[in-house]
Amino acid sequence: MNRHLISAGDLAKDDALLILDTAEELARVSERSIKKLPTLRGRTVVNLFFEDSTRTRISFEAAAKRLSADVINFSAKGSSVSKGESLKDTALTLEAMGADAVVIRHSASGAPYRLATWVHGSVVNAGDGTHEHPTQALLDAFSMRRRLGGLEGRKVTIVGDVLHSRVARSNVLLLHTLGAEVTLVAPPTLLPVSVGSWPCEVSYDLDAVLPKSDVVMMLRVQKERMNAAYFPSEREYSRRYGLDRDRFAKMPDDAIVMHPGPMNRGMEIAAEVADSARSTIVEQVANGVTIRMAVLYLLLGGEIA
Repeated sequence: MNRHLISAGDLAKDDALLILDTAEELARVSERSIKKLPTLRGRTVVNLFFEDSTRTRISFEAAAKRLSADVINFSAKGSSVSKGESLKDTALTLEAMGADAVVIRHSASGAPYRLATWVHGSVVNAGDGTHEHPTQALLDAFSMRRRLGGLEGRKVTIVGDVLHSRVARSNVLLLHTLGAEVTLVAPPTLLPVSVGSWPCEVSYDLDAVLPKSDVVMMLRVQKERMNAAYFPSEREYSRRYGLDRDRFAKMPDDAIVMHPGPMNRGMEIAAEVADSARSTIVEQVANGVTIRMAVLYLLLGGEIA
């Protein structure tokens, strides 16, 4: 394992499998009546969040606490950042407080790379701009593996706002490393210019891809990052790229539906599909804590009791 986890592309296949296997061990611990382990006692983990977050922040906090680490939650709102303090000065402040690991979410792509040059502890990327979100890709792969067995040769379809999605990029890189075949489906306006260099296929026709998919992952349309009209209307987008009951019926019987959350029910995914037995959306949240425990455990060198 590297000292930092900033990009899913930095993970070799053995590293990725080590994290997934470690998470499997830790999942068994989470089934005990007492879920805490003493592995990171005396270590300090800082959650440095410059963007709003519910699932990811709480997930990292729960993961660190279950490993007995001391947790400091930092939110940009109400901090010295609102007075104009730079990321570097914030990083140096945390360094002076003895942070062993810093989990960072930032609106600027590349912020975790800069942070890693300023602190001696491990840096974990919890989402940077429209760039990457590696622990989300790991928990998605973990969820797929638990439902489907292996990932080698599995066909994964990722649908929606790929242009603004850090989850899509991390999933493409990680799933390719693990041997899955990824297809991106989106309107041309919601695909990055550089998508031709990604290790995946691209399609504009969701109905053609669904019958061959083992996994269908729906992405949220990120209106808060949009500064132009990327499609005619929400109704038109939903008609062409939404996963409704009829499209769900076209999927193979053992195929699963995923969503990184938060969802726009009725737009990219119908409520009955999101709540179906073949949906892993709630499992993904639970698996997020387990995967983040595995990442912190491996980066900070704990031992499983």
